This record gives sequence, C-alpha cells and structure tokens, in this order.
Amino acid sequence: MNVQVKDYLTPVQAVQTGTVREIPVIDLSDFRAGTPGALEECAARLQDALENVGFYLIVNHGVPQTTIDRAYDAVRAFFALPDDVKMPLLKNQHNIGYTPIRSSYNRPTSELNDKRQVTAAAESFFMKADLAPDHPDVLAGKRFRSPNQWPKEESAPGFRVAMVGYSLALEALGKSLLPIYATALDLPAPWFDDAFVDPMYTLRISRYPRQATLGEREQGLPPHTDTSFMTLLPYNRVQGLQVRLTSGQWVDVPAVPGSFVVNSGNMLRRWSNNRCMSTPHQVVNHSPEERYAMPFFLDVNRDWVMDCLPSCKSEKNPFQYEAMTYAEYMSWYTTDYTAAR
Repeated sequence: MNVQVKDYLTPVQAVQTGTVREIPVIDLSDFRAGTPGALEECAARLQDALENVGFYLIVNHGVPQTTIDRAYDAVRAFFALPDDVKMPLLKNQHNIGYTPIRSSYNRPTSELNDKRQVTAAAESFFMKADLAPDHPDVLAGKRFRSPNQWPKEESAPGFRVAMVGYSLALEALGKSLLPIYATALDLPAPWFDDAFVDPMYTLRISRYPRQATLGEREQGLPPHTDTSFMTLLPYNRVQGLQVRLTSGQWVDVPAVPGSFVVNSGNMLRRWSNNRCMSTPHQVVNHSPEERYAMPFFLDVNRDWVMDCLPSCKSEKNPFQYEAMTYAEYMSWYTTDYTAAR
C-alpha cells in the first residue's frame, strides 16, 4: 500500500489560533451505573475534548487502585535490576522488550524542538498482549503478535503477574469507553465493538531521571504525538507530563489522584479524517525524584481495515487517507517513516 509521509509525521496537529483551553475531566460514575442520559453527557464532553484539546481526564473509572499500585511497585523493582538482567531483553522487531536510557529516539521531533534534535533520556520496557508460544498468530509469524520478553521470575518476582494484570485491566477500561467514543463521533454506540474484539495494545513502562541531571539536548521525553487510537496514563504523584494546547502554550497536565489521563493519537486522527486531534506532549521531570510511568496504548484488531468513519466524511470533505490495517500502519511506522513507501 502506498503510504504517504505527510499522513503520519509527528507534528500532525497544526497549532491553531483561539482561546487557551483547559483539559476536560469526565466523571464516569453515572455512565458505569447505567444512569439514563449519562452516555450522552459523557459523549458531549468527550467530543469537545477530542476536537479541541486532544487530552482529557477520567475519574471513577473502576480500575482498582491496588492494581495500579502493584504495577507501579513492579515497575520500580524492574528498573532497579542490573543491566545483565535487562540487556538480554532488548526490544525486538515486534516492538517488545527493553530500551536502555538515551537510546535513539525514533520519532521526527525537530519541528517541535525548534529544529534541534533532542535525545530521550529514559529507559523503557515494552509489552503487548501476553501470547502463548502456541498461539495461532505466533505460529503464523505475524508481526506484532509475539510472546513478550519477560525477565526470569527469580530475577523479578511478581513482575509478569503485575504487568499482565494491569494490562488486562486497562484493556477492559479502554473498551468500556468505546460507546462514548462512538456517540461522541455521531455513530451508534456499538460502532467500534467489532474493531476491538481482540485489540492490539502496548504497555510501555519507563523511568525518567531528574531533568537537572540531563545534558543540554536531553529531555525525559521530547515533544511527540502518539500512534495510538487511545492512550491511558494513570495518576502519577511525580508530575512531568506537559501538553501543547491549540494556542501553542505548553501546560502541565493536572494531577488528580485516582484519575487517568487519556489522549487520542495519530490512528484516531487519521480514522476520523482529522476530526479528532493528536496533540503534541512531552515529559519534563523537574522533581528531585525519579519518575516512573505506565502509558497504555490501545489500538484496533491487528487486521481490522480502518476506512473513514462515516460521520467524518462528506462530498465536501472526502476521506484524505487510504484505508489500511493496524499491521500495515505499524509496519511502515516502525520501519522507515521518514520516507514514503
């Protein structure tokens, strides 16, 4: 398939003029309780967030705090492991595994960094759905459908259990939001159900050193946009996430205990024919502590064809992209997205 670079380069959302917007907060309690009208109310707030900010917070989401805390504890323990445990787990062609601190940052960021190349100063570990070696997709050799690379249990006791438990909880949370997304985009509430029956997802855990310890061209995470349909990030007492609003102003994301920060990414922007934003964001850790993060990136089924959402095109506004699958998109993105295919 002929994929054009202009469709996917990182600075996908042009800075717009207008009023500085606050990051919306959506309370899911009534929606989860099935209260009449709650779906429509949440969808109205989500529509505003997707079209004008690209970021929002959810509260009363239903993910147990114990699940989140257990995952954070496991993340801290993992990054405390010696290099001889982590280095054999280097990230592979399926985007699964470990990346050491100051690894090459594989996104074109110069437009968002005043033409400077900025190095990401964070070490990370990437996981996907925990597939067994005899899973049909694994046996078929499908890219991005591979067993995870886990440290041995004796080296990282409880790590795998905590990460899988957290991933399953976040998959369920993301799928529970799909009716709100569909309604916000003027579609029937079940519209996305089939596209997320067996969704692709990535859990990336990261450790960020203090910004004060970094060099001039180093940053926790340089300005970028996500590739995902939806990204979910749990509350972090060590702040550092910043969002670029449509005014061009960088702002700190509010710290709301018990919340998740959620943002749309390039996949939803493309699928919605640019109706939804994919907003630049960055990590700057000014804390005297190290910062640990657990963003969860939710995407469609691997072979689902993403043609334009019917509510997002018209005769005057035809679909600006080609229909393509997750596998086609990510194969291009992770291979060479600096030149057209």
